[in-house]
Amino acid sequence: QVQLVESGGGLVQAGGSLRLSCAASGRTSRTYSIGWFRQAPGKERERVAAIRWGGFVTYYADSVKGRFTISSDNAKSTVYLQMNSLKPEDTAVYVCAAGLRIEGPWVYWGQGTHVTVSS
Repeated sequence: QVQLVESGGGLVQAGGSLRLSCAASGRTSRTYSIGWFRQAPGKERERVAAIRWGGFVTYYADSVKGRFTISSDNAKSTVYLQMNSLKPEDTAVYVCAAGLRIEGPWVYWGQGTHVTVSS
């Protein structure tokens, strides 16, 4: 079993920055990939970014490419999502997940952290 806990969300003005953290515990493995997803009311869940523990492979949605950066700290079993140049449309609940591949499927999910970007 893997437990994932997100933190770092909050309220920020447009153009500002936030860094989200996804801390993994339990029976973790570097074979897992970690993905960041977001969901806003009335919208489908969107895969924002993902990273493969065993390599340097990353994924970014077109909507965040160039603004968001995903990274990992293996010693801390933590994945980060640095969010810069935030826009109101970035407002959502951000959730991290662990899966076998960077493409999925995603097996373990955190509870989410709220991000609100004001205009």
